[in-house]
Amino acid sequence: MSTETKLNLNQDTIDKLQELIRINLDSAKGFREAAEELDENILGEKLIQIANERDRQARELQEYVCVNNEDPVDEGSYAAAVHRCWMKTRSLFSGGDAYAIMAEVERGEDQIKDAYKDALKEEPGSAMNDILLRQIEEVKSIHDNVRDIRDSLKS
Repeated sequence: MSTETKLNLNQDTIDKLQELIRINLDSAKGFREAAEELDENILGEKLIQIANERDRQARELQEYVCVNNEDPVDEGSYAAAVHRCWMKTRSLFSGGDAYAIMAEVERGEDQIKDAYKDALKEEPGSAMNDILLRQIEEVKSIHDNVRDIRDSLKS
């Protein structure tokens, strides 16, 4: 994509990018906190890898916002902070049960997947369409991976 195209994003598209940046940052924090709650090193490492992928996606979108002379958001939302707090509380009550933790992680993945679908529906054919399509495929892949991990932990 050329710099000229990047500079021509409309405000609605920039606003959608800001929302996606926020939800990616929220997701990264959620994955890191879930990794801390788990005693399992291999699963924790996998969650950290996913958190790093979410950070990468957020940075990529932040670049497009910057190129359009806007300041990108650099922190998550209050609602996600509440969800992470709920996840920690649930973990305490469930004794750090990996299945319960992964069920909450998958719930968060449903939200990020829906946010991308909404962005693509509201901004069809925008200059960001190819990037958003690529990122939603990555989101879907991670969602399916999280679901499979959760299901493998079911007793």
